[in-house]
Amino acid sequence: MALERDWESGQDQKRCLAKLLWAVEQLGGAADAARLGKTAALVIQTMTGPWRFFHTPEHIFEVGESGDAIEVLAALFHDLVYVQVDQGVSVNISGYISAFVKEITGQLVIRDRTELPDDPMLEMVMQLFGFVPEEVLKPTAGQNEFLSAVIAAKSLEQSLVAEQIAEVVACIEATIPFRSLSESGLSPSERLYARLQQTATAMGFGWRDEQVAQIVRRSVRLANRDVENFAYPAAADFLDNTWNLLPETNHDLTNANSYTVSGYRVSLQKMEGFMYFLKPELVFQQFQSEPSVEIYQQLIVRTQRNLDVARLYLGSKLLSIAVIEALSQRLGQDIPLATMMGELSSHGRSMAQLENFLPQLSMTVAPETDIEEDVLSLVEKGRGQSSSYDIKNSPVATYLIKSVGFPETRRLLVHAKEFFKETLTPEAFLAMCDRAVVETITNGILEVFESRKIAMRGPECGK
Repeated sequence: MALERDWESGQDQKRCLAKLLWAVEQLGGAADAARLGKTAALVIQTMTGPWRFFHTPEHIFEVGESGDAIEVLAALFHDLVYVQVDQGVSVNISGYISAFVKEITGQLVIRDRTELPDDPMLEMVMQLFGFVPEEVLKPTAGQNEFLSAVIAAKSLEQSLVAEQIAEVVACIEATIPFRSLSESGLSPSERLYARLQQTATAMGFGWRDEQVAQIVRRSVRLANRDVENFAYPAAADFLDNTWNLLPETNHDLTNANSYTVSGYRVSLQKMEGFMYFLKPELVFQQFQSEPSVEIYQQLIVRTQRNLDVARLYLGSKLLSIAVIEALSQRLGQDIPLATMMGELSSHGRSMAQLENFLPQLSMTVAPETDIEEDVLSLVEKGRGQSSSYDIKNSPVATYLIKSVGFPETRRLLVHAKEFFKETLTPEAFLAMCDRAVVETITNGILEVFESRKIAMRGPECGK
């Protein structure tokens, strides 16, 4: 496995270097293979960190696909720094930014003016992001994108002229996600347009207004490709990406058979809360003719539908895990999910799992909407892909939905969340659920326990 990862990393480095060389040559820059080779190694080594499941080399290649040279370069760098996922800033990239930022009580802060070196690239990046010395960088407000842009600018300053690097930085700035209008009613792309004009004047770029507008349109194009999975035609494909994001923010999930029931539930809760926070207009951007009104509306409609499916899907899984968690507390706190539901199969071994002991049912209450039909299919047949920490279908959620129907699952989810908040005891929550459903799930768990007991006796005892 380690040799396979090393081989894949080597292939990704070659691919990254090829894209760097192509882009710099397209822009008429100095395509020094040795120098850009070090940059490619930096990018791929960082993007293949132990906690990267979605923000990987494949993602940056996809974001740059079909783009021009500026977009390709921006895509390669835009997710280089991801402090929350990587649990800090790696040694490999800290050398590029330590002169410009410092850590104060766990937060990254741009150094004050007296500490900062005289560096035109840093000044340009700060202007384009609207950041100033001594600014506290916030994880959800451009911290990662700013630091990634600084590294991009410093990595490319010997290969391209400042105007070209500014265009790359503008694209990276546009990938700061899920931003609303400013107090004065300006969109993120309109604010970027204004800062590009200010930067051009300060640095003497001589850009005309239409050139600035073109830079913003390109930036919007790249930023929308970065989040295109939100508008996938199939909700199952959208949820596959969602499931890749979960272990990036909850590292315990990487230990497939040891994460706890409550740990898994908290991950689902965070994702469900995020889905309810999001609005399609926060996901995709539009500036002038990019994208066209027709395409933008299509993105909005698809995103809204995917969000609706995801909310009901996550809610259904939350209800099923609530039942499992309430039952687990009869045993103790922090019980591994695998203890209750059986371990995930590995190395060709077939393990006793809860799903094997749940009856096959027909729907008692038919789905009323196409959203409910989609969610039923997703929990029963599964998402498009399996993950290393979870099976792709949801047997307990399927059993619950088929037993009581979607209206009842929505009602019970309200009480499940009271249980999560500890305003409702585990037993009080279980008492609100259908008695036969709880008994069937309980008996299934007991069957999992019994299979372990039989296995522990060994083959001789079974004779």
